[in-house]
Amino acid sequence: MKEKGQEIKRLSLKDVARMAGVAPSTVSFVLNGKARQMRISDELAEKVLAVVKKTGYTPHSVAVNLRTGQSKTLGLMVESISGSFFAALARVIESEADKYGYNIVYCSTENNPQKGGDLIRMLGRQQVDGYLITPAPGMEKDIQQLQAHKRPVVLMDSYFPEVSVPYVLIDNAGGVKQGIKHLVGKGYKKIGFVTVDMELVQIQQRLQGYKDTLRDNDMPVRNKQILRLSYNIPREEAVKTIQDFIKDNKGMDAIFFSTNYLGILGLESIAGLGLRIPHDMAMICFDDHDIFRLYPPGITVVQQPIEEIAKTAMTLLMNQLDKSKPATRKNQVEVPGKFIQRGSA
Repeated sequence: MKEKGQEIKRLSLKDVARMAGVAPSTVSFVLNGKARQMRISDELAEKVLAVVKKTGYTPHSVAVNLRTGQSKTLGLMVESISGSFFAALARVIESEADKYGYNIVYCSTENNPQKGGDLIRMLGRQQVDGYLITPAPGMEKDIQQLQAHKRPVVLMDSYFPEVSVPYVLIDNAGGVKQGIKHLVGKGYKKIGFVTVDMELVQIQQRLQGYKDTLRDNDMPVRNKQILRLSYNIPREEAVKTIQDFIKDNKGMDAIFFSTNYLGILGLESIAGLGLRIPHDMAMICFDDHDIFRLYPPGITVVQQPIEEIAKTAMTLLMNQLDKSKPATRKNQVEVPGKFIQRGSA
């Protein structure tokens, strides 16, 4: 029985070796899955594992890092853990990382570049082996610093054109073009576009896709028909602003929302005006959400291929971590979205 104030000694690898009657190196080989490679018998390996199970021994992470040069941990930084796209992305990445024997440390930037930089430094102190990041505007120097220190990093959902770093994201312009072409083909003449007022490359690509498709179909591009909402605008204010946008554009018969959270605000705004979808106002949204499947008559969307984005990002990162593999030629990837037609357009 330990006396008051006395600390319980942490079980060491040498303690496990002594209890199993083997050398410490044998315990290390067994725990690292190298028993057969080092010609350790199954009987001896089972004896070591039985002691490990009985004692609840876990290797000290710092010691493992020093011995292997790896923490077997990856840092995942997204815009917001609460966002449906980012939450789904994180789930797939965690599953993929587990297949490679890695754990994930999650954090979110809330699109704040200073917070993003602080989180990169925090993950660095935790000695993560690599970084998967959906970057906020203004994080260019932080990403460049990771590169300068030869830290494996992959950007997702967005990238910085001036920073040559591996990335994977959806074909944003192509997805919007598909949606606008669908609306034009259905006979809609006055199509509005609601987006977020941010200098994120994916947001700019979606807006450009809208403008290009209207021009390709000999339709005018009017600034009055484009609404840019502040990222942190309160919900009530956002709903009112969208409603004013609809009222100020007499005859507007369709709206394309550039993100799913804007699309959800759009549903509330349209319903608040007493308009019916699609009878009074057609609607398409970039990025799917459970609400869009359930909301009558179902909202037409450009669905992001979350699984493909996550798996591609993990492959690009693993290629950097595995020094024995040659550098991947194609490490900047755009994947096509999936157009899902429902009742709203």
